[in-house]
Amino acid sequence: MPKVIYVQSDGSSRLCHLAEGDSVMDGALDNLVPGIKAQCGGGCTCATCHCYVRSPWFERLPAPIEDEKEMLAYVWRPRANSRLSCQVKVTRDLDGMIVDVPAKQA
Repeated sequence: MPKVIYVQSDGSSRLCHLAEGDSVMDGALDNLVPGIKAQCGGGCTCATCHCYVRSPWFERLPAPIEDEKEMLAYVWRPRANSRLSCQVKVTRDLDGMIVDVPAKQA
C-alpha cells in the first residue's frame, strides 16, 4: 500500500497507508488527520481539503481538472503546488508522497 505523509503547519506529521485509487482526502479522513475538513465529501465544490504537495510528487500528478483550478482560486494562501486532496488519487508512483496541510482552510 502506498504511503502518504501529512505534515501539519507546526511540523508534526502522520504516516498513513492508503489503498491505490484512494484520494489523499480519503486517507486524511480515514486516519483522522487534522486540517482536512472536506466539507463537500470530495465533490470538488468547497476547497476545504486544500493541501500543498511537495516535490517530486507534485510533478508526477496529472494536471488539475477545470473545476479544481476554479476552486483553487478560493483557498487560503494558494501556492504553485496547491491541490485539492479530493482530486489527488494515490498510485504506487506516489508512494511516500508528502503533503503539507495549511494552517487553516478557506
